[in-house]
Amino acid sequence: MGKKNLVMNNPLRILGLEKKVQDKEASMGLVMSRPGLGKTAILVQIALDSMLWGDKVLHVSIGESFDKTRAWYDDILALMGSTEKTDSFQTTVAEILPNRMIMTFKETGFSPIKLEERLGDLVQQNIYKPICLIIDGYDFQAGTHKDLEEFKEFMVNHGVKMIWFSATTHREDERKSAAGVPAPCHEIDDLFEAVLMIAPKDDAVDLKIIKCKGCSVDPGTSLILDPSTMLIQKA
Repeated sequence: MGKKNLVMNNPLRILGLEKKVQDKEASMGLVMSRPGLGKTAILVQIALDSMLWGDKVLHVSIGESFDKTRAWYDDILALMGSTEKTDSFQTTVAEILPNRMIMTFKETGFSPIKLEERLGDLVQQNIYKPICLIIDGYDFQAGTHKDLEEFKEFMVNHGVKMIWFSATTHREDERKSAAGVPAPCHEIDDLFEAVLMIAPKDDAVDLKIIKCKGCSVDPGTSLILDPSTMLIQKA
């Protein structure tokens, strides 16, 4: 399957991510779940979608190594390629990988200011200017509304059109916002245009759309995940 078909057949099309970028509309998104349910796998698929559109992606991994983060991409691409097994798919992979940069931070060493320090020189020298940021492992328990507002400012200052975060929920914490966004993000959900929730259900796994500005479907709609691979399935 060639690049065009991979783009058009991607179930993420219903989120309208590419339209937001084309309209120069900056947005922040959130993938939430309990620990170990596959948030990174979803973030990687969002990143790959941006890369297929030709946009540069910066994947910020907090508390994980470069090799482990890169392995997520290798594994997801291998799973996608296992059903294709064509030269065109491998050609597409070779074309899009230069659109990705991985940057790692220690858990205690990440903030918008630190990100600015690491990325600023690259952007100013036109070495690497990402359109999409993936921030995996951000501590929402410690982060404040003001901290997240700084990421909005970062987007404006550096021309970033989209940031996607992961956030960990806990079964015992039942707090939710009026829109249904669970803790620890229930008091900052106004900053996010899209919120997705990984929800195990019997022998299946849903990716529930809690909130999504500009989606072609209503909140409460779910995408289907393959529980063995965590790949988003086309309905």
